[in-house]
Amino acid sequence: MASAELKIEEQLWLTADKLRGSMDASEYKNVVLGLIFLKYVSDSFEEKHAELSQDEYADPEDKDEYLAENIFWVPKDARWSNINKKSKSPEIGQIIDNAMIEIEKENPTLKNVLPKNYARPQLDKVRLGETIDLITNIKVGDKASRSTDVLGRTYEYFLSKFASAEGKGGGEFYTPRSVVSLLVAMLEPYEGRIYDPCCGSGGMFVQSEKFVEEHQGKIGDISIYGQESNPTTWQLCKMNLAIRGIDGNIGPHNADTFHNDLHKGLRADYILANPPFNISDWGGEKLTEDARWKYGVPPVGNANYAWIEHMVSKLAPEGTAGFVLANGSMSTSQQAELAIRKNLVDEDIVECIVTLPGQMFYSTQIPVCLWFTTKSKAKLNERDHRGEILFIDARKEGFMADRTHKEFSSEDIEKVADVYHAWKGTNDQAYENVAGFCKAASLEEVQKQDYILTPGRYVGLAAEEEDSEPFEEKMERLTTTLSEQFAKSHELEEEIRKALGGIGYEI
Repeated sequence: MASAELKIEEQLWLTADKLRGSMDASEYKNVVLGLIFLKYVSDSFEEKHAELSQDEYADPEDKDEYLAENIFWVPKDARWSNINKKSKSPEIGQIIDNAMIEIEKENPTLKNVLPKNYARPQLDKVRLGETIDLITNIKVGDKASRSTDVLGRTYEYFLSKFASAEGKGGGEFYTPRSVVSLLVAMLEPYEGRIYDPCCGSGGMFVQSEKFVEEHQGKIGDISIYGQESNPTTWQLCKMNLAIRGIDGNIGPHNADTFHNDLHKGLRADYILANPPFNISDWGGEKLTEDARWKYGVPPVGNANYAWIEHMVSKLAPEGTAGFVLANGSMSTSQQAELAIRKNLVDEDIVECIVTLPGQMFYSTQIPVCLWFTTKSKAKLNERDHRGEILFIDARKEGFMADRTHKEFSSEDIEKVADVYHAWKGTNDQAYENVAGFCKAASLEEVQKQDYILTPGRYVGLAAEEEDSEPFEEKMERLTTTLSEQFAKSHELEEEIRKALGGIGYEI
Protein backbone atom coordinates (compact mmCIF):
# COMPACT_ATOMS: atom_id res chain seq x y z
CA MET A 1 0.00 0.00 0.00
CA ALA A 2 2.75 2.44 0.96
CA SER A 3 4.65 1.85 -2.27
CA ALA A 4 1.50 2.43 -4.34
CA GLU A 5 0.81 5.70 -2.53
CA LEU A 6 4.40 6.79 -2.97
CA LYS A 7 4.14 6.03 -6.67
CA ILE A 8 1.15 8.37 -6.91
CA GLU A 9 3.08 11.04 -5.02
CA GLU A 10 6.02 10.67 -7.39
CA GLN A 11 3.70 11.04 -10.36
CA LEU A 12 2.17 14.14 -8.82
CA TRP A 13 5.65 15.50 -8.23
CA LEU A 14 6.21 15.30 -11.98
CA THR A 15 3.28 17.67 -12.39
CA ALA A 16 4.95 20.21 -10.13
CA ASP A 17 8.27 19.72 -11.87
CA LYS A 18 6.64 20.62 -15.20
CA LEU A 19 6.31 24.19 -13.95
CA ARG A 20 9.92 24.48 -12.78
CA GLY A 21 11.46 27.72 -14.00
CA SER A 22 8.06 29.27 -14.55
CA MET A 23 7.71 30.50 -10.95
CA ASP A 24 9.08 30.19 -7.43
CA ALA A 25 8.99 26.79 -5.73
CA SER A 26 6.35 27.84 -3.20
CA GLU A 27 4.12 29.22 -5.96
CA TYR A 28 4.14 26.22 -8.25
CA LYS A 29 3.54 23.92 -5.30
CA ASN A 30 0.31 25.80 -4.61
CA VAL A 31 -0.70 25.83 -8.29
CA VAL A 32 -0.39 22.06 -8.53
CA LEU A 33 -2.18 21.40 -5.22
CA GLY A 34 -5.12 23.45 -6.49
CA LEU A 35 -5.24 21.44 -9.69
CA ILE A 36 -5.07 18.18 -7.75
CA PHE A 37 -8.03 19.26 -5.64
CA LEU A 38 -9.98 20.10 -8.79
CA LYS A 39 -9.12 16.67 -10.20
CA TYR A 40 -10.08 15.08 -6.87
CA VAL A 41 -13.61 16.54 -6.80
CA SER A 42 -14.04 15.84 -10.54
CA ASP A 43 -12.98 12.19 -10.15
CA SER A 44 -15.49 11.56 -7.38
CA PHE A 45 -18.23 13.46 -9.22
CA GLU A 46 -17.68 11.74 -12.56
CA GLU A 47 -17.51 8.29 -10.96
CA LYS A 48 -20.91 8.92 -9.36
CA HIS A 49 -22.20 10.45 -12.60
CA ALA A 50 -21.27 7.27 -14.51
CA GLU A 51 -22.96 5.13 -11.85
CA LEU A 52 -26.19 7.17 -12.06
CA SER A 53 -26.10 7.07 -15.86
CA GLN A 54 -26.42 3.27 -15.66
CA ASP A 55 -29.56 3.55 -13.52
CA GLU A 56 -32.68 4.09 -15.65
CA TYR A 57 -34.53 5.55 -12.66
CA ALA A 58 -31.82 8.07 -11.69
CA ASP A 59 -30.95 11.48 -13.10
CA PRO A 60 -27.17 11.92 -13.33
CA GLU A 61 -27.69 15.71 -13.35
CA ASP A 62 -29.68 15.72 -10.09
CA LYS A 63 -27.54 17.70 -7.62
CA ASP A 64 -29.14 16.07 -4.57
CA GLU A 65 -27.86 12.64 -5.62
CA TYR A 66 -24.31 13.89 -5.04
CA LEU A 67 -24.86 15.96 -1.92
CA ALA A 68 -26.45 12.94 -0.23
CA GLU A 69 -23.07 11.17 -0.41
CA ASN A 70 -20.90 14.21 0.45
CA ILE A 71 -19.77 14.48 -3.17
CA PHE A 72 -19.36 18.00 -4.46
CA TRP A 73 -21.57 19.11 -7.31
CA VAL A 74 -19.35 20.04 -10.25
CA PRO A 75 -20.94 22.19 -13.02
CA LYS A 76 -20.43 21.00 -16.61
CA ASP A 77 -17.83 23.58 -17.57
CA ALA A 78 -15.84 22.88 -14.38
CA ARG A 79 -15.53 19.13 -14.90
CA TRP A 80 -12.04 17.80 -15.53
CA SER A 81 -13.01 16.20 -18.82
CA ASN A 82 -13.92 19.67 -20.13
CA ILE A 83 -10.76 21.27 -18.72
CA ASN A 84 -8.58 18.57 -20.22
CA LYS A 85 -10.10 19.12 -23.68
CA LYS A 86 -9.03 22.77 -23.47
CA SER A 87 -5.59 22.21 -21.92
CA LYS A 88 -3.85 23.54 -25.05
CA SER A 89 -5.98 26.68 -25.21
CA PRO A 90 -4.22 30.02 -24.51
CA GLU A 91 -7.17 30.78 -22.19
CA ILE A 92 -6.64 27.68 -20.05
CA GLY A 93 -5.73 29.78 -17.00
CA GLN A 94 -9.01 31.68 -17.15
CA ILE A 95 -10.92 28.44 -17.80
CA ILE A 96 -9.53 26.98 -14.55
CA ASP A 97 -10.27 30.18 -12.58
CA ASN A 98 -13.85 30.10 -13.87
CA ALA A 99 -14.14 26.44 -12.88
CA MET A 100 -13.01 27.25 -9.33
CA ILE A 101 -15.52 30.12 -9.13
CA GLU A 102 -18.39 27.94 -10.36
CA ILE A 103 -17.54 25.13 -7.90
CA GLU A 104 -17.50 27.63 -5.02
CA LYS A 105 -20.89 28.98 -6.09
CA GLU A 106 -22.43 25.51 -6.09
CA ASN A 107 -20.75 24.37 -2.86
CA PRO A 108 -20.98 26.97 -0.06
CA THR A 109 -18.53 25.12 2.20
CA LEU A 110 -15.80 25.99 -0.31
CA LYS A 111 -16.51 29.73 -0.38
CA ASN A 112 -13.25 31.75 -0.54
CA VAL A 113 -11.21 28.56 -0.25
CA LEU A 114 -10.19 27.54 -3.79
CA PRO A 115 -7.25 29.21 -5.59
CA LYS A 116 -8.30 31.47 -8.47
CA ASN A 117 -5.09 32.91 -9.89
CA TYR A 118 -4.34 30.65 -12.85
CA ALA A 119 -4.95 33.39 -15.43
CA ARG A 120 -2.12 35.59 -14.18
CA PRO A 121 0.47 36.41 -16.89
CA GLN A 122 3.40 35.04 -14.86
CA LEU A 123 2.02 31.49 -15.11
CA ASP A 124 3.29 29.79 -18.28
CA LYS A 125 0.12 28.51 -20.00
CA VAL A 126 1.94 25.94 -22.13
CA ARG A 127 3.44 24.31 -19.05
CA LEU A 128 0.12 24.62 -17.26
CA GLY A 129 -1.52 22.69 -20.09
CA GLU A 130 1.17 20.01 -19.94
CA THR A 131 0.62 19.74 -16.17
CA ILE A 132 -3.12 19.20 -16.75
CA ASP A 133 -2.32 16.43 -19.24
CA LEU A 134 -0.16 14.68 -16.65
CA ILE A 135 -2.76 14.95 -13.87
CA THR A 136 -5.44 13.59 -16.24
CA ASN A 137 -3.80 10.16 -16.17
CA ILE A 138 -3.71 9.96 -12.35
CA LYS A 139 -6.79 8.93 -10.36
CA VAL A 140 -6.99 10.80 -7.06
CA GLY A 141 -10.70 11.06 -6.27
CA ASP A 142 -12.34 7.74 -7.10
CA LYS A 143 -13.60 5.43 -4.32
CA ALA A 144 -10.32 3.56 -4.14
CA SER A 145 -8.43 6.81 -3.51
CA ARG A 146 -10.96 8.67 -1.35
CA SER A 147 -10.39 6.40 1.62
CA THR A 148 -6.78 7.62 1.90
CA ASP A 149 -5.55 11.10 2.79
CA VAL A 150 -4.39 11.91 -0.74
CA LEU A 151 -4.17 15.68 -0.29
CA GLY A 152 -2.39 15.32 3.03
CA ARG A 153 0.15 12.80 1.80
CA THR A 154 0.76 14.84 -1.34
CA TYR A 155 1.33 17.91 0.80
CA GLU A 156 3.76 15.96 3.00
CA TYR A 157 5.70 14.73 -0.01
CA PHE A 158 5.76 18.18 -1.61
CA LEU A 159 7.03 19.78 1.61
CA SER A 160 9.99 17.43 1.70
CA LYS A 161 10.78 18.09 -1.97
CA PHE A 162 10.38 21.85 -1.74
CA ALA A 163 12.05 22.37 1.65
CA SER A 164 15.50 23.27 0.31
CA ALA A 165 14.12 25.32 -2.59
CA GLU A 166 11.95 27.38 -0.24
CA GLY A 167 14.65 27.74 2.38
CA LYS A 168 12.54 26.15 5.13
CA GLY A 169 14.19 25.14 8.38
CA GLY A 170 12.89 22.73 10.97
CA GLY A 171 9.36 24.01 11.17
CA GLU A 172 6.50 23.02 8.93
CA PHE A 173 5.86 19.31 8.62
CA TYR A 174 2.91 17.13 7.80
CA THR A 175 2.43 14.59 10.59
CA PRO A 176 2.80 10.98 9.39
CA ARG A 177 -0.50 9.14 9.53
CA SER A 178 0.74 6.38 11.86
CA VAL A 179 1.94 8.98 14.39
CA VAL A 180 -1.47 10.67 14.29
CA SER A 181 -3.13 7.28 14.67
CA LEU A 182 -1.04 6.61 17.79
CA LEU A 183 -2.02 9.97 19.32
CA VAL A 184 -5.69 9.28 18.57
CA ALA A 185 -5.51 5.71 19.94
CA MET A 186 -4.03 6.99 23.19
CA LEU A 187 -6.40 9.94 23.65
CA GLU A 188 -9.53 8.14 22.37
CA PRO A 189 -11.53 11.27 21.45
CA TYR A 190 -15.02 9.70 21.48
CA GLU A 191 -16.86 12.91 22.32
CA GLY A 192 -16.18 16.52 23.20
CA ARG A 193 -14.16 19.43 21.82
CA ILE A 194 -11.03 18.62 19.81
CA TYR A 195 -8.48 21.38 19.19
CA ASP A 196 -5.33 21.68 17.08
CA PRO A 197 -3.57 25.08 17.35
CA CYS A 198 -1.40 24.42 14.28
CA CYS A 199 -3.69 22.19 12.24
CA GLY A 200 -1.81 22.13 8.93
CA SER A 201 -3.78 20.19 6.33
CA GLY A 202 -6.17 18.77 8.95
CA GLY A 203 -4.75 15.27 9.41
CA MET A 204 -5.45 15.21 13.17
CA PHE A 205 -9.12 15.96 12.55
CA VAL A 206 -9.45 13.36 9.80
CA GLN A 207 -7.99 10.61 12.00
CA SER A 208 -10.15 11.64 14.99
CA GLU A 209 -13.32 11.37 12.90
CA LYS A 210 -12.12 8.04 11.51
CA PHE A 211 -11.52 6.75 15.06
CA VAL A 212 -15.06 7.65 16.14
CA GLU A 213 -16.54 5.95 13.06
CA GLU A 214 -14.47 2.78 13.56
CA HIS A 215 -15.63 2.50 17.18
CA GLN A 216 -19.32 2.92 16.35
CA GLY A 217 -19.46 6.40 17.84
CA LYS A 218 -21.43 9.35 16.58
CA ILE A 219 -19.60 11.94 14.48
CA GLY A 220 -21.92 14.60 15.89
CA ASP A 221 -20.53 13.93 19.38
CA ILE A 222 -17.23 15.67 18.59
CA SER A 223 -16.65 19.32 17.73
CA ILE A 224 -13.54 20.38 15.84
CA TYR A 225 -11.57 23.59 16.39
CA GLY A 226 -8.30 24.55 14.76
CA GLN A 227 -6.04 27.33 13.59
CA GLU A 228 -3.35 27.63 10.93
CA SER A 229 -1.05 30.55 10.17
CA ASN A 230 -0.05 29.70 6.59
CA PRO A 231 -2.77 30.94 4.19
CA THR A 232 -2.22 28.22 1.60
CA THR A 233 -2.15 25.47 4.22
CA TRP A 234 -5.32 26.93 5.77
CA GLN A 235 -7.00 26.64 2.36
CA LEU A 236 -5.73 23.08 2.00
CA CYS A 237 -7.19 22.19 5.41
CA LYS A 238 -10.55 23.66 4.43
CA MET A 239 -10.46 21.60 1.25
CA ASN A 240 -9.38 18.46 3.12
CA LEU A 241 -12.23 18.76 5.63
CA ALA A 242 -14.77 19.72 2.97
CA ILE A 243 -14.01 16.62 0.89
CA ARG A 244 -14.90 14.44 3.88
CA GLY A 245 -17.95 16.43 4.93
CA ILE A 246 -16.29 17.35 8.24
CA ASP A 247 -17.75 20.52 9.74
CA GLY A 248 -14.82 22.09 11.59
CA ASN A 249 -14.22 25.59 12.91
CA ILE A 250 -10.69 26.52 11.82
CA GLY A 251 -11.44 30.23 11.84
CA PRO A 252 -12.62 32.54 9.07
CA HIS A 253 -9.03 33.05 7.89
CA ASN A 254 -5.46 32.02 8.62
CA ALA A 255 -3.92 33.55 11.74
CA ASP A 256 -0.91 33.26 14.06
CA THR A 257 -1.95 31.27 17.15
CA PHE A 258 0.38 33.17 19.51
CA HIS A 259 -0.48 36.68 18.35
CA ASN A 260 -4.08 36.28 17.13
CA ASP A 261 -5.78 33.45 19.00
CA LEU A 262 -9.05 32.79 17.14
CA HIS A 263 -10.43 30.55 19.90
CA LYS A 264 -9.70 32.55 23.06
CA GLY A 265 -12.58 31.19 25.13
CA LEU A 266 -12.13 27.58 24.08
CA ARG A 267 -11.48 24.90 26.70
CA ALA A 268 -10.81 21.64 24.85
CA ASP A 269 -11.43 18.09 25.99
CA TYR A 270 -8.72 16.85 23.64
CA ILE A 271 -5.78 18.61 22.00
CA LEU A 272 -3.80 16.91 19.23
CA ALA A 273 -0.98 18.83 17.61
CA ASN A 274 2.35 18.73 15.82
CA PRO A 275 3.73 22.24 16.41
CA PRO A 276 6.56 23.52 14.22
CA PHE A 277 9.83 22.44 15.84
CA ASN A 278 12.36 24.86 17.35
CA ILE A 279 10.98 28.04 15.78
CA SER A 280 13.12 31.04 16.76
CA ASP A 281 11.21 33.93 15.14
CA TRP A 282 7.83 33.48 16.83
CA GLY A 283 7.66 37.02 18.26
CA GLY A 284 8.01 36.00 21.89
CA GLU A 285 9.51 39.35 22.85
CA LYS A 286 6.06 40.93 22.33
CA LEU A 287 4.30 38.43 24.61
CA THR A 288 6.38 38.42 27.82
CA GLU A 289 3.32 39.42 29.91
CA ASP A 290 0.93 36.96 28.26
CA ALA A 291 -1.56 35.27 30.59
CA ARG A 292 -0.86 31.87 29.00
CA TRP A 293 2.61 31.72 30.59
CA LYS A 294 1.37 30.39 33.94
CA TYR A 295 4.38 28.12 34.42
CA GLY A 296 7.05 30.58 33.29
CA VAL A 297 7.89 32.88 30.38
CA PRO A 298 9.17 30.83 27.41
CA PRO A 299 12.44 31.94 25.76
CA VAL A 300 12.13 34.23 22.76
CA GLY A 301 14.63 32.08 20.84
CA ASN A 302 12.56 28.87 20.75
CA ALA A 303 8.76 28.43 20.64
CA ASN A 304 8.63 24.80 21.85
CA TYR A 305 7.66 25.64 25.43
CA ALA A 306 5.35 28.43 24.29
CA TRP A 307 3.38 25.76 22.41
CA ILE A 308 3.29 23.56 25.52
CA GLU A 309 1.95 26.36 27.71
CA HIS A 310 -0.53 27.52 25.08
CA MET A 311 -1.99 24.02 24.86
CA VAL A 312 -2.12 23.53 28.63
CA SER A 313 -3.97 26.85 28.89
CA LYS A 314 -6.58 25.56 26.41
CA LEU A 315 -7.42 22.38 28.33
CA ALA A 316 -10.78 21.86 29.98
CA PRO A 317 -10.53 20.89 33.69
CA GLU A 318 -10.33 17.18 32.79
CA GLY A 319 -8.96 17.58 29.26
CA THR A 320 -5.83 15.91 27.89
CA ALA A 321 -3.35 17.10 25.27
CA GLY A 322 -1.14 14.86 23.14
CA PHE A 323 1.43 16.53 20.90
CA VAL A 324 4.67 15.98 19.00
CA LEU A 325 7.86 17.81 19.97
CA ALA A 326 11.55 17.58 19.15
CA ASN A 327 13.48 15.32 21.56
CA GLY A 328 15.39 18.28 22.93
CA SER A 329 12.23 19.42 24.72
CA MET A 330 12.56 16.52 27.19
CA SER A 331 15.99 17.49 28.50
CA THR A 332 16.81 21.08 27.59
CA SER A 333 18.74 22.84 30.32
CA GLN A 334 18.01 26.31 28.93
CA GLN A 335 17.09 28.29 32.03
CA ALA A 336 13.56 29.39 31.08
CA GLU A 337 12.62 26.00 29.58
CA LEU A 338 13.97 24.05 32.55
CA ALA A 339 12.00 26.30 34.92
CA ILE A 340 8.77 25.70 32.96
CA ARG A 341 9.37 21.94 32.79
CA LYS A 342 10.06 21.87 36.55
CA ASN A 343 6.79 23.70 37.27
CA LEU A 344 4.80 21.42 34.95
CA VAL A 345 6.20 18.34 36.69
CA ASP A 346 5.75 19.74 40.21
CA GLU A 347 2.16 20.69 39.40
CA ASP A 348 1.56 17.11 38.15
CA ILE A 349 0.61 18.34 34.65
CA VAL A 350 2.84 15.93 32.69
CA GLU A 351 1.10 12.58 32.24
CA CYS A 352 3.14 10.55 29.76
CA ILE A 353 6.21 10.84 27.52
CA VAL A 354 6.81 8.54 24.52
CA THR A 355 10.01 8.51 22.47
CA LEU A 356 9.52 7.56 18.82
CA PRO A 357 11.87 5.82 16.35
CA GLY A 358 13.89 7.87 13.89
CA GLN A 359 12.91 8.23 10.23
CA MET A 360 9.19 8.68 10.95
CA PHE A 361 8.88 11.97 9.04
CA TYR A 362 9.32 12.56 5.32
CA SER A 363 10.50 16.10 5.83
CA THR A 364 12.91 16.02 8.78
CA GLN A 365 15.37 13.70 10.47
CA ILE A 366 14.92 15.49 13.82
CA PRO A 367 14.18 12.77 16.44
CA VAL A 368 10.82 13.38 18.08
CA CYS A 369 8.73 12.42 21.09
CA LEU A 370 5.11 12.60 22.23
CA TRP A 371 4.03 14.59 25.28
CA PHE A 372 0.72 14.02 27.09
CA THR A 373 -0.42 16.63 29.57
CA THR A 374 -3.53 16.97 31.70
CA LYS A 375 -4.83 19.21 34.46
CA SER A 376 -6.59 16.36 36.25
CA LYS A 377 -4.94 12.98 36.81
CA ALA A 378 -8.24 11.72 38.17
CA LYS A 379 -8.65 8.31 39.77
CA LEU A 380 -10.08 5.94 37.17
CA ASN A 381 -11.30 2.48 38.13
CA GLU A 382 -8.76 1.17 40.66
CA ARG A 383 -5.74 2.89 39.18
CA ASP A 384 -4.66 6.19 40.72
CA HIS A 385 -1.86 7.67 38.63
CA ARG A 386 -1.54 10.99 40.40
CA GLY A 387 2.03 11.72 41.41
CA GLU A 388 3.40 9.59 38.56
CA ILE A 389 4.58 10.04 35.00
CA LEU A 390 4.44 7.15 32.53
CA PHE A 391 7.54 6.80 30.36
CA ILE A 392 7.42 4.69 27.18
CA ASP A 393 10.45 4.03 24.99
CA ALA A 394 9.01 3.10 21.57
CA ARG A 395 12.20 3.61 19.58
CA LYS A 396 12.40 -0.09 18.71
CA GLU A 397 8.84 -0.29 17.42
CA GLY A 398 7.79 0.23 13.80
CA PHE A 399 8.92 -1.13 10.45
CA MET A 400 10.63 0.27 7.35
CA ALA A 401 7.81 1.18 4.96
CA ASP A 402 10.40 1.95 2.30
CA ARG A 403 14.16 2.47 2.16
CA THR A 404 14.12 5.73 4.10
CA HIS A 405 10.90 5.93 6.15
CA LYS A 406 9.58 4.05 9.14
CA GLU A 407 5.93 3.57 10.12
CA PHE A 408 4.01 2.03 13.00
CA SER A 409 1.92 -1.04 12.29
CA SER A 410 -1.51 -1.40 13.89
CA GLU A 411 0.12 -3.85 16.34
CA ASP A 412 2.75 -1.26 17.30
CA ILE A 413 0.06 1.34 17.92
CA GLU A 414 -2.01 -1.10 19.97
CA LYS A 415 1.03 -2.11 22.07
CA VAL A 416 1.85 1.47 23.09
CA ALA A 417 -1.77 2.56 23.54
CA ASP A 418 -2.62 -0.51 25.65
CA VAL A 419 0.21 0.25 28.10
CA TYR A 420 -0.99 3.84 28.44
CA HIS A 421 -4.60 2.79 29.07
CA ALA A 422 -3.56 0.03 31.49
CA TRP A 423 -1.60 2.61 33.49
CA LYS A 424 -4.58 4.97 33.50
CA GLY A 425 -7.01 2.20 34.38
CA THR A 426 -9.09 2.78 31.25
CA ASN A 427 -8.88 -0.78 29.93
CA ASP A 428 -9.13 -4.20 31.55
CA GLN A 429 -5.39 -4.89 31.58
CA ALA A 430 -3.17 -4.77 34.66
CA TYR A 431 -0.30 -2.33 34.31
CA GLU A 432 3.25 -3.56 34.85
CA ASN A 433 6.61 -1.87 34.30
CA VAL A 434 8.52 -3.56 31.46
CA ALA A 435 12.30 -3.17 31.48
CA GLY A 436 13.47 -1.38 28.37
CA PHE A 437 9.95 -0.34 27.35
CA CYS A 438 7.84 1.36 30.04
CA LYS A 439 8.08 2.66 33.59
CA ALA A 440 5.66 4.54 35.84
CA ALA A 441 8.04 6.86 37.69
CA SER A 442 7.17 8.90 40.75
CA LEU A 443 7.59 12.67 40.69
CA GLU A 444 10.37 12.23 43.26
CA GLU A 445 12.31 10.05 40.80
CA VAL A 446 11.91 12.69 38.09
CA GLN A 447 12.98 15.46 40.46
CA LYS A 448 16.12 13.48 41.33
CA GLN A 449 16.90 13.32 37.61
CA ASP A 450 16.89 17.15 37.44
CA TYR A 451 13.45 17.03 35.74
CA ILE A 452 14.83 15.37 32.61
CA LEU A 453 11.92 13.53 30.91
CA THR A 454 13.80 11.24 28.53
CA PRO A 455 12.21 7.75 28.90
CA GLY A 456 15.58 6.01 28.53
CA ARG A 457 16.55 7.38 31.93
CA TYR A 458 13.70 5.53 33.60
CA VAL A 459 12.80 2.38 31.66
CA GLY A 460 16.30 0.88 31.84
CA LEU A 461 17.47 -1.95 29.59
CA ALA A 462 15.47 -4.99 28.59
CA ALA A 463 16.46 -8.12 30.49
CA GLU A 464 18.09 -9.76 27.46
CA GLU A 465 19.66 -6.54 26.24
CA GLU A 466 23.29 -5.75 26.81
CA ASP A 467 24.41 -3.05 24.46
CA SER A 468 22.30 -3.04 21.32
CA GLU A 469 21.79 0.72 21.31
CA PRO A 470 22.71 2.10 17.86
CA PHE A 471 26.02 3.98 17.87
CA GLU A 472 24.47 7.24 16.62
CA GLU A 473 21.76 7.20 19.31
CA LYS A 474 24.27 6.33 22.02
CA MET A 475 26.56 9.16 20.94
CA GLU A 476 23.62 11.58 20.94
CA ARG A 477 22.56 10.44 24.43
CA LEU A 478 26.07 10.50 25.89
CA THR A 479 26.87 13.86 24.30
CA THR A 480 23.66 15.33 25.72
CA THR A 481 24.47 13.91 29.17
CA LEU A 482 28.04 15.22 29.01
CA SER A 483 26.82 18.66 27.93
CA GLU A 484 24.40 18.73 30.86
CA GLN A 485 27.17 17.70 33.26
CA PHE A 486 29.53 20.37 31.89
CA ALA A 487 26.81 23.00 32.36
CA LYS A 488 26.29 21.82 35.95
CA SER A 489 30.05 21.87 36.52
CA HIS A 490 30.28 25.50 35.33
CA GLU A 491 27.45 26.49 37.65
CA LEU A 492 29.16 24.86 40.64
CA GLU A 493 32.50 26.41 39.70
CA GLU A 494 30.91 29.86 39.62
CA GLU A 495 29.30 29.29 43.02
CA ILE A 496 32.66 28.24 44.50
CA ARG A 497 34.34 31.35 43.05
CA LYS A 498 31.70 33.58 44.62
CA ALA A 499 31.97 31.79 47.97
CA LEU A 500 35.77 32.08 48.05
CA GLY A 501 35.57 35.67 46.89
CA GLY A 502 33.32 36.43 49.83
CA ILE A 503 36.04 35.44 52.30
CA GLY A 504 38.86 37.21 50.51
CA TYR A 505 40.24 34.49 48.24
CA GLU A 506 40.67 34.90 44.49
CA ILE A 507 41.03 32.03 41.97
